[in-house]
Amino acid sequence: MTTLSERISQSAFDDSRLRVVLLLDLYDGAQNQFLEVYEDLHKQVSSVPGHIRDELCQSIENPSQWLITSEWESAPRFLAWVNSEEHVASVQPLHGCVRDTRSLRFSVLRETGQDHGPAAAAFSPDVSAGPAFVSASADGPERSRGRLQVAPRRGDGVVRHALTFTVKPGSEAVVAELLSGYASPQAQVDEHTRLRRTSLFMHGNRVVRAVEVEGDLLAALRHVALQPEVRALEEAINPYLEQDRDLSDPGSARTFFTRAALPAVHHVAAGGGADPELARHALFYPAKKGCGMELARLLAAQDEAAVDDAASPIEASTVFQRDDVVVRLLDLRGPHDARPALTLGVEGGHKAAVLARLLDSAKDGVPTTHQEISRFLERSEMRLITDRRSPDRA
Repeated sequence: MTTLSERISQSAFDDSRLRVVLLLDLYDGAQNQFLEVYEDLHKQVSSVPGHIRDELCQSIENPSQWLITSEWESAPRFLAWVNSEEHVASVQPLHGCVRDTRSLRFSVLRETGQDHGPAAAAFSPDVSAGPAFVSASADGPERSRGRLQVAPRRGDGVVRHALTFTVKPGSEAVVAELLSGYASPQAQVDEHTRLRRTSLFMHGNRVVRAVEVEGDLLAALRHVALQPEVRALEEAINPYLEQDRDLSDPGSARTFFTRAALPAVHHVAAGGGADPELARHALFYPAKKGCGMELARLLAAQDEAAVDDAASPIEASTVFQRDDVVVRLLDLRGPHDARPALTLGVEGGHKAAVLARLLDSAKDGVPTTHQEISRFLERSEMRLITDRRSPDRA
């Protein structure tokens, strides 16, 4: 059995409070414009469910550098907002006054200081009682504040992210050929950052590109976007995209990739390291409207238990979710259909019924027999287009 000390994990589903840090580099002379935009943005965010408070800070060393920190009841509350079309529209005015941004997200693990003596005890998690909530500070309206993170998680130094987009019906074969045949970009970004793996899948006319990066994800994505091999590929698939984009227009490119972002909301692995015998699979779960986060949480809980089971073929799992699109990436030992219910994420209890309730595509009812679950798994599996690993460091 994998102990917590051995397991690699990250999750947005531990219900702990979230601290978001946004670093901004302003254009020269854009401070007044930025402050006006910030006031409008602050008014919108303050009414978003789950938002607790934010702070605006300016560097004492470089006045062009600013910092916005915001506190949220939990990561799912924040992700529901940041992945929404309302958020995409609300941050558009920032692009006229901000040269560069960098967003960092942290679960709150500990609090110290005078303000956090009794409060820290009140926020301490009681797993048996579920999330604990208390009122926020008295200098504003009462808001619930989520609990602290239960325990530190062990990482592996890898950031996981995905992009998803749809292509015009009828163009799937052409797009698959383009995506499978491009030349791989240079893996080494800089001394600290390296592109480790890229996996491309398709399900119908939907494309999912999952990447693993050692180091700085943003630096890696910018590096890859500038590589001639990737630029040629992006231009080649442009005519087949359902959503128009112009990569020569920074605003158009930014909007496209913002909407295409498919964040990793949960990852768990046994921690045994890379194994060439593992096979990578991806499953596509189109959720009913408004059910994407709940569906992702269901699959995450299944995989937490599966990785702890020595008999389980699941060595690692990553769940990606944005709005009603959920993708589950699995590294499996042995045939993927050996335990179809486990691979699908519905082994045990009434999980198949819960999955059917959350899925938009479960028109045939709840799969109950081995044969029905196997057919359901077959319909959910994405087609592997290419899976590329970077060579090990010299």
